[in-house]
Amino acid sequence: MPQLTEALEDAAIGLLIELIRTPSLSREEAQTAAVLAAFLRRHGVEPQRAGHNIWAQNRHFDPAKPTILLNSHHDTVRAGASWTYDPLGAVVEGDRLTGLGSNDAGASAVSLLATFLHFYERADLAYNLICAITAEEEISGAGGIRSVLPLLPPLALGIVGEPTQMDLAVAEKGLVVLDCTAHGRTGHAARNEGDNALYKALDDISWIRRYQFPEVSPLLGPVKMTVTQIQAGSQHNVVPDRCAFVVDVRTNECYSNQQVVDLVRQHVQADVVPRSTHLNSSRISLTHPLVQRGVALGRTTFGSATLSDQSMMPFDTVKVGPGDSARSHTPDEYIMLSEIRGGIRGYIDLLEGLVL
Repeated sequence: MPQLTEALEDAAIGLLIELIRTPSLSREEAQTAAVLAAFLRRHGVEPQRAGHNIWAQNRHFDPAKPTILLNSHHDTVRAGASWTYDPLGAVVEGDRLTGLGSNDAGASAVSLLATFLHFYERADLAYNLICAITAEEEISGAGGIRSVLPLLPPLALGIVGEPTQMDLAVAEKGLVVLDCTAHGRTGHAARNEGDNALYKALDDISWIRRYQFPEVSPLLGPVKMTVTQIQAGSQHNVVPDRCAFVVDVRTNECYSNQQVVDLVRQHVQADVVPRSTHLNSSRISLTHPLVQRGVALGRTTFGSATLSDQSMMPFDTVKVGPGDSARSHTPDEYIMLSEIRGGIRGYIDLLEGLVL
């Protein structure tokens, strides 16, 4: 078994180098989807594909058993101008692999694939495994995991691969973006005319700035509302009849996104339109068998402020993977090869003998 694991580790690292060298911006992941499918076929697994999403299930899939989803993403953000390495170069220097998407979330994706292959032939598992490497995570796009979940059987648990240094994110903040519009009436600024929409918006913004949601999560803290954009007026001497502003809301598991929208609407004058409400907060019980197993293995549990595809999964999930989120979306992003090897062995340790 150690030799088998080492061979899978080497294969996973080789796959990550190939993925880094293949452009995969969100909605443009066709080439990396083909790379992933070819990798599975080389290892005797026939993948399924929808759009730019690739997935497969273990050989001895039994509908009577609970099913665990292993999921990460293969899309990347656009590289910034301050990179000093070629973002697609996949440069290996000792233990360090530098390249776009190496840390977020290529290392998790290839580690989960290797873990899936490790268990693929096992007939004695107490659960089924589906490994899905999906698209559009960086933009929370409709063509990513949301489009795949309806095609899968019922899922009991999701392991979401993101860089957490292999600690367990047992809760994650959600996101809802509010487009707000305050309405007034135009008039000449030199006279006492009109109804200033900008002033109405400022009253609303003042409430947003001061309001504190009563339910505070022990893991994620309070709901956080931040006004990030504002636009009003056409010229200096006209009272504006419209003022638009944007609110970024990071929700905890105590509130659904729709509940937050409804509450804000009750307290402000502006029209409030959410861009979407599907990126909800999540949390798994600390008594869940996978969490308890992780703690027994020495992993720390924490609440994550960063958003992932975990927000779109209406079942128990844990976010865990090799790498460090502090490196994500940064110039000269990198992963340590030892982190990939440790990630594969860490995933295997979490799943070996697990009973849901």
